[in-house]
Amino acid sequence: MRVVFLLMPRLHLLDLSGPAQVFSTADDLGLGYQLDFVAEQEDVPTAQGVGLRARTTWPETGPDDLLVVPGWRSPMLKGGPRPGRDMLGRLVAHHAAGGTVASVCSGADLLGQAGLLAGRRCTTHHDLRDELAARYPDARVERDVIYVTDGRVVTSAGIASGIDLALHLVAGRHGPAAAARVARSMVVYARRSGAESQDSAMLRHRWHLRDAVHRAQDRIDGAFSQPLRLADLARACGVSERTLTRQFVESTGLTPLRYQQTLRMERAEHLIGHGATVEAAAHAVGFADARMLRRLRSRTA
Repeated sequence: MRVVFLLMPRLHLLDLSGPAQVFSTADDLGLGYQLDFVAEQEDVPTAQGVGLRARTTWPETGPDDLLVVPGWRSPMLKGGPRPGRDMLGRLVAHHAAGGTVASVCSGADLLGQAGLLAGRRCTTHHDLRDELAARYPDARVERDVIYVTDGRVVTSAGIASGIDLALHLVAGRHGPAAAARVARSMVVYARRSGAESQDSAMLRHRWHLRDAVHRAQDRIDGAFSQPLRLADLARACGVSERTLTRQFVESTGLTPLRYQQTLRMERAEHLIGHGATVEAAAHAVGFADARMLRRLRSRTA
């Protein structure tokens, strides 16, 4: 997957470096990402005073690729960057060809200039939401959310939310377990969900910093449909069964077994929502029969 960052003058470094680090780390883990940085001028000043150098020629992109617009420093969207027709046209053409476009913070204004926010839900930094809504009245600007996905247009709130957006995109392409691996490698355990329902238990319970518990979660995440013995988990994590259970509960609020059951039920609900019977879903996620799944579902109904 090629990820192309469109760099505007006075961009915020974290708007760029946060998502870039996510995709770079995903590539280090073998998930296959190539990063490119494009601007209208080779030298790009940043809001933090560090100059960047970008290419001015566009790489070839396809429907599987992603264009990302980091935000820039500006008290208002009015008076911000106004790119030429070529850059805006590239955004429109990429989306029209089936590709995904994304923005961080004030970068949503560029998507608005390209006409990609019309009729779509979107968001931006809380200081800029009202102005974004006024500038693009056909857009539905969401408040108090981290990121929003609508029709292959993904927008996120301010600054650090670009990391959440990028992890969300990795999870959508490779699954939440892969996104959890990236987050753990980056020491970003407080991964936040957006306005969507894609908040996975694999990521929701990664707020802590206990390495043994993360190692146990990695093993459960990768084999939650299989029988897992507590003794084997503890041995793999280098702690006793009692220590692992205690640390797991302190870190996640769940026992290892309850965590595994939560992953099973979450996956089963997904299968049922896509047409599977309760019996088929229960079998697919590792339950011996549908009775346990029905019992767990009734507790959360």
